Formats: sequence, structure tokens, C-alpha cells
Amino acid sequence: MNTGKILPVDREIEDNLKAVQLVILVMSGKGGVGKSTVAANLALCLSVRGKAVGLLDCDIHGPSIPKLLGITAAAPELSKEGIIPILVPPRVKVMSMAFLLPSTDSPVIWRGPAKMKAVKDFLGQVQWGELDYLIIDLPPGTGDEPLSIAQLIPDVDGVIIVTTPQDVALLSVRKSITFARILNMPVLGIVENMSGFQCPHCGKDVDVFGSGGGERAASDMNVSFLGKIPLDTAIAESGDEGTPFVLCNTSLSQAFGDVVSTIEKQVEENTRKEGD
Repeated sequence: MNTGKILPVDREIEDNLKAVQLVILVMSGKGGVGKSTVAANLALCLSVRGKAVGLLDCDIHGPSIPKLLGITAAAPELSKEGIIPILVPPRVKVMSMAFLLPSTDSPVIWRGPAKMKAVKDFLGQVQWGELDYLIIDLPPGTGDEPLSIAQLIPDVDGVIIVTTPQDVALLSVRKSITFARILNMPVLGIVENMSGFQCPHCGKDVDVFGSGGGERAASDMNVSFLGKIPLDTAIAESGDEGTPFVLCNTSLSQAFGDVVSTIEKQVEENTRKEGD
């Protein structure tokens, strides 16, 4: 549905993902907008709601999902059937290039073909099993990894674009949306991260990165606006500690839960349209 016959469907990948109900990509036009944080918390939030979830960290050069989930020391096991992903409670299966590097300081110095092979192995050899959602966290931009996914999975169910409110980030959002449309991938909508900050001393709301940019971009590009996640020190602290903030009983986790509910509704709406 998304490649326009750029590549034939890979039989190994098709067979391996046959029990996966929905494949959702999380993208950003530029780095530093909190895309991986959104992807990790999206996976955990869906899992808490009873969904079986896979989380694939496809940022080959800068994998950060294991750090965000507190599993940097984990090592996937090999079986006759393939690679066994790391299980994060309650029900999230995780795979990342970070698990395969000798140390956290080791760089990945690869060109496009090697990255394409890694992405194929993650999709075709990791034992994802039965999943309600496979969330794929992509690196910023529209380069090798996003294109590889778009070519290798012919039925991506949706793309979530993460941005911050300022104009420099929104310029890249438009490119990501256009990229998805060119490859016939449905855009679920835009999440505006770091949207407003409440001063812990005076309680005043401060728009550190501006206000409403994500919502305006969604309107201009005719896609859904999925919601806002405020700028909060608790997000940075939870990421450093490896404890996703959606697992904490705070207003912040409730705000993200509202965003996830909107995403679920958008997925259901797109599924109904495809069935009509």
C-alpha cells in the first residue's frame, strides 16, 4: 500500500510480520524534538491498556530506546527461529541496534546498503510474534532508514509526525508529511511536543518554543492534530532514569494518554475507511 512497487515484498518479512495487526511509524523532520521519547511512551501506554506491542528502534546511528526504557545492559538471545527481542513489562517487545554494539560509545559507521540489511533483519528475523501494534521509531529526516521501511513494508498503517512548536521544526514537518504521501503511507497526524512550560515557582505558563505551530501545520497540510505534550523536567528525568513517564501517575502521563487515545481513534477511523 505504500511503496508503489518500488521493491517486491520481501517474503521473509511478510511471513514474520503476518501476526502483526498494525504497523505505526514515528517520524520527525529534524532531531531534538523528542521523537524517541514519544515512541517509547506510546508503546508503553498502549501496553498498559492491554495491547501486545513491539517497539523497533530503527535509528541505526543514534539508538536511544534502550536508554529511555532502562534496558541498556540487555542482550537479545538467538533461537532456531531467529532473534528473541527484549521484553519490557507489561507487554512490550523491544529491538534496537544498541543491543548489538560492544559499548555505548561504539559508533555505527555504515553506508546505506548495510543499514538496509540491518532494517531487513530487524523486520524479518526478530521474533515479533502476535502483536496489536508494531511501533517503529525512525531517525530524523527522510533518509535511508525511513525509505527502507517504506519499501519493505507494503502495508504501513500510519505515520505519526513529532514536532516542537517553533517554525524551524515545522519546516521539516512538511517534508516528512510530503515524504509519507509520496510513498502512499497514511499520515495519522502531528504530535506537538515541548508545548508550553509551567514555571514551578510562580505557576505561570511560558511558551518557550512558541505556541500552536503544530496545530497550524496540521491544518495547512490537511492532517489531524493529535495533541500536545508539555515541556516538563519530569520527561527528561524519566528518560535519564529509564522509567517512561506514562508509568508515573502524574498529570503529564494523563496528558500523553489523551494523545494516545486520539491516535487510537485515528487508527480506527483509517481502518474503517479502508474497509469501506
